Amino acid sequence: MIGHIRGILIEKQPPQLVVEANGVGYEIEASMQTFYQLPAILTELKIYTHFVVREDAQLLFGFYDKTERALFRVLIKASGVGPKLAIAILSGMSTAEFSACVLREDSATLTKIPGVGKKTAERLVVEFKDKVAALGLDQQEDFELTGAELPSAVESTNQYIDDAQSALVALGYKPVLATKAVAAAQKQLGQVNSSEELIRVSLKSMVG
Repeated sequence: MIGHIRGILIEKQPPQLVVEANGVGYEIEASMQTFYQLPAILTELKIYTHFVVREDAQLLFGFYDKTERALFRVLIKASGVGPKLAIAILSGMSTAEFSACVLREDSATLTKIPGVGKKTAERLVVEFKDKVAALGLDQQEDFELTGAELPSAVESTNQYIDDAQSALVALGYKPVLATKAVAAAQKQLGQVNSSEELIRVSLKSMVG
């Protein structure tokens, strides 16, 4: 099991990033909650991981803190929830927000996440009712930056828009919905400073 990786952030294109450690580039898939916490390219970081081995692939998932990873590990044990859907859920809401949905039995909000149908949402509420207290949601985030952040490369607004739309589609949202959500987010923000900012506002409008 690979518990964490400490290295240099080489690439970040939601929902994937590459961390180089000891000459090896690790391709990692992460939720948008983790992407919001990432430092600039070429900055050193430590990221918690979960390694999944399938017949057709070996996949590495990354998390900015142990609490998010703990929720991911419980989610993938739930009926009808695989790693991809778990990442989509964690992209649409934080661990605290997921916990709140479960505690108030708000399955309707969960169904706004692509791949989560009514039955799956209701099942998650029932299965997690007694588990959320044990997930350590009151712990401080321990995502660790171990170097000075460097300025990122200048990108055009069009590139931010393209990256945001691609990320939403990769998370399971339909292209038309992703385009509309990003356009609305751009209008709301006015000045766009990053694709992560666009994604955050877009997801908030669709899931919140």
